[in-house]
Amino acid sequence: MSVRAGSSLATAVAEYAADDARGEALGTCYRQVRDATRALAAPLSPEDCVVQSMPDASPVKWHLAHTTWFFETFLLESRLARFRPYHPAYRVLFNSYYQAVGPQHPRPQRGLLSRPGLDEVLAYREHVDRQVLDLLAGQRDDRREIAEIVELGLHHEQQHQELILTDVKHLLAANPLRPAYRPATPITPASTGVPQRWLRFEEGLREIGHPGPGFSFDNERPRHREYVGAFELASHPVTNGEYLTFIEKDGYARPEFWLAEGFGTVCERGWRAPLYWEQRDDAWYVMTLSGVRELVADEPVCHVSFYEAEAFARFSESRLPTEAEWEVAAADAPLDGNFVESGRLHPAPTSSRRHPPQQLFGDVWEWTGSAYRPYPGFAPLHGAFGEYNGKFMANQMVLRGGSCATPRSHIRATYRNFFYPPDRWQFSGIRLARDARS
Repeated sequence: MSVRAGSSLATAVAEYAADDARGEALGTCYRQVRDATRALAAPLSPEDCVVQSMPDASPVKWHLAHTTWFFETFLLESRLARFRPYHPAYRVLFNSYYQAVGPQHPRPQRGLLSRPGLDEVLAYREHVDRQVLDLLAGQRDDRREIAEIVELGLHHEQQHQELILTDVKHLLAANPLRPAYRPATPITPASTGVPQRWLRFEEGLREIGHPGPGFSFDNERPRHREYVGAFELASHPVTNGEYLTFIEKDGYARPEFWLAEGFGTVCERGWRAPLYWEQRDDAWYVMTLSGVRELVADEPVCHVSFYEAEAFARFSESRLPTEAEWEVAAADAPLDGNFVESGRLHPAPTSSRRHPPQQLFGDVWEWTGSAYRPYPGFAPLHGAFGEYNGKFMANQMVLRGGSCATPRSHIRATYRNFFYPPDRWQFSGIRLARDARS
């Protein structure tokens, strides 16, 4: 299964915008991403695709329709002379949060949309895809604007590809049968334990944010200078085995490690371990997209909230890195790792054969200690696209690096993900930092 925009997306966008191609390359990239989304739904039954396991998750059928709605609404509606919507009601049913477009069906009620059926949603996708590809093949005067919308739409769809996997995992974990999304791939033998090292980075005035050229979301801009003090970063993410020590020392019952809201959440929700962990007699097991299996000590700990990450850092006499520190450490690191293309769909054990810092990209999104706020000089995009990121810049925390469910071509060192502090159904993990020792 390939879920990737392909290395040629940026080139295809530039060529199309410059009138150097008739849309074949950009059309190929469009089909690759759209087909990859459809492939993610292939292992699921129609019943799997309609259920919503919690208000924060969405049914797979809704993801398939919403990503189609995006292209119909923002590309076709304004550029087809005789545009007619596939179904007038879809404008409301599959609008996520774009107030400038109009009203939305309530998010917690997406699982009640038994109609349209899955077959009808797939027909909707095929209808819109034909029109988009025809548009790309035609002669246009607004090619640059079209290319930019298609590029944004494809990266938007890759975000929903990851959401499909995280939402499906939450759904299947809620099923008493603990069914598997797909059979397990061969698991790399666990290492004997890779010792944690501290990597030093010197103080300085750093350039933070996307430098261009190439695609980035508006929240990665503008690039700006920021003073970063000397710091040390852990050589690899916190592992299951390391986190288990926190559990065994009653970490969830010791308020001295927790922010007040974090400990309140622990008590209210009865947390005693990361999401998807379960203890049977003296052994720990974990739910994966391939079903339940025994916990592997050397895999990065996953599905922890910001509160749990912060508490573990205090327990370890460390802290979480700021997002600027994380970006400084990742700036020269190779963009490789365990992404969705590996087919593993689960964090991989840390390996002594990899050069530190290890696993900065892929495996798990890494919580930072930075609030999700605009960069100095931030300006949202015009129109409805201005709602994409900017209006969420309050009460959330930044994560960096991508996960085992992220398409490789979607991630970069400047990418800013963000979630609320209690959220933990995403593939979120921990990397420790500390002020530099003299």
